[in-house]
Amino acid sequence: MTVLPDDGLSLAAEFPDATHEQWQRLVEGVLRKSGKDVSGTAAEEALSTPVEDGLTTRPLYTARDSAPDAGYPGFAPFVRGSRAEGNAADGWGVRQRHAGTDPARVNEAVLADLENGVTSLWLAVGRGGVPVSGLARALDGVYLDLAPVVLDAGAEFEPAARELLRLYEERGVPADSARGNLGADPLGHEARTGEALDAAPAAGLARLCAERFPGLRALTVDALPFHEAGGSAAEELGASLATGVAYLRVLTEAGLSVEAACAQLEFRYAASADQFLTIAKLRAARRLWARVAEASGAPAAGAQRQHAVTSPVMMTRRDPWVNMLRTTVACLAAGVGGADAVTVLPFDHSLGLPDAFARRIARNTSSILLEESHLARVIDPAGGSWYVERLTDELAHSAWEFFRTIERAGGQAAALRSGLIGERLAATWAERSSKLAKRREPVTGVSEFPHLAERPVEREAAPAEPSGGLPKVRRDEAFEELRARSDAHLAATGTRPRVFLAALGPAAAHTGRATFASNLFQAGGIEPVHDPVSVDAATAADAFAASGATVACLCSSDALYAEQAEAVAAALRSAGATHVYLAGRGEFTGVDASVFAGCDAVAVLSSALDRMGVAS
Repeated sequence: MTVLPDDGLSLAAEFPDATHEQWQRLVEGVLRKSGKDVSGTAAEEALSTPVEDGLTTRPLYTARDSAPDAGYPGFAPFVRGSRAEGNAADGWGVRQRHAGTDPARVNEAVLADLENGVTSLWLAVGRGGVPVSGLARALDGVYLDLAPVVLDAGAEFEPAARELLRLYEERGVPADSARGNLGADPLGHEARTGEALDAAPAAGLARLCAERFPGLRALTVDALPFHEAGGSAAEELGASLATGVAYLRVLTEAGLSVEAACAQLEFRYAASADQFLTIAKLRAARRLWARVAEASGAPAAGAQRQHAVTSPVMMTRRDPWVNMLRTTVACLAAGVGGADAVTVLPFDHSLGLPDAFARRIARNTSSILLEESHLARVIDPAGGSWYVERLTDELAHSAWEFFRTIERAGGQAAALRSGLIGERLAATWAERSSKLAKRREPVTGVSEFPHLAERPVEREAAPAEPSGGLPKVRRDEAFEELRARSDAHLAATGTRPRVFLAALGPAAAHTGRATFASNLFQAGGIEPVHDPVSVDAATAADAFAASGATVACLCSSDALYAEQAEAVAAALRSAGATHVYLAGRGEFTGVDASVFAGCDAVAVLSSALDRMGVAS
């Protein structure tokens, strides 16, 4: 190997080193111009953003933002990866989910996936999937010694597992070639359905795998029920940790060593489009589980195996094509975070059973990131980032506190049955729902930039999912209800509810707020009408009458509002306007309400539909 000499060349050699204090002074100057007279750390705090779990993201991270030593990839505490080579050897596993009920159709989709880049299968079996008796047909033609199979059978996990093991024997798969997961997850099933299951059969499967199938795991610690109920990243981690500890107790009581029990668990987490939070969550999960293994007397067994799934909560039913972008970012974050296997949900996941095109896009998302972007060729790409390391540490501490809360309540099963977990997740979702309603957390294609004329994407209905336990939430749900009301009105009357945008003055004065108002009202399924381009008090009545609307919204600058708002509002009312909004802030005679950035859009739009006589 040739070592190049150090010639002292530095691209920044001619520039003096900048200090943190110099940066703060520059921030002070910018904030002062915007009317905020703050200095020092207060200037930096003014640019900080509070997020869930009591965490705050700051505008700048430096070497002063220390975090505990993350160690080395493949070594405790496994923050930097469960394997020394990370995903650099062969990339993360591309795992596709199949939830159809017809074994023949599932088999067709399975074979197409395996021929085109998928490396492992995730099959829904039993209620909500193929029947246990149809598992053999669904896996017909699949080389079970090459393609790991992960089962998701809910209450039927034991008969599904026994059937898969029978197929291994029938097809001559060597015991050391069987890989995947039998999918036993009694507590995850209880979280989804409220139905308590006996954990003894899961322990029996774990003993069987430990004795005969070294590459096969028996249990899944599925954190998706907590994510889908609206939980934060720390709550998802804390609940998964409590579930994992509960399974460790069951397995060790059944006779397995701590090391063998740890080897029977695979953890499943949601990967969202918040890429840095997802990266930090997966890294923090490994650190937390390593701490559990250490406390249990088996520090070397703490390498957590992770399966990341792109978040169902972030998937939208309107403008579903945008889901491709969301899942791409989530897949990238999962890979960078060190997930062993990644499932990219098809963009039409929320609409029913995905078609062949959607499955192709889903599997190709991983393929492009792996084969063309070479994302897996770097071990722990986020390692050493002051921001990621600090966020990982803070998230781990927050998750550990929630885990301790669950343990003090008697463990995961007791916390589920007492309602502790459900109440905590509901409170978190209520806070997030407020941000969604106010569009502080925008949803592209739904709460921002909606397209009323889009052609709906229709899919075959998916099998009914189990219910009865924790609820399932979606980011788009409040706006989806509004759009559904508009759709029903369109079907019944032939037109959508309308709002007349009274644009005052020249384009420079009204364009910004007219665009804002148009975007806002369309998010509720209300069609904006603004023809002619500009109105005044003399023309407002005629323009409104021609619009077919019953409500109106003034759009212009503050200066023109002071001159014309009251006169135009009066003219609109004389023409029959039942309600007059104003885009921006201000109180004027004849104006009923203001709409502005940060207002409760869901409340505004719901009341507007009520006034227009649109049925709820």
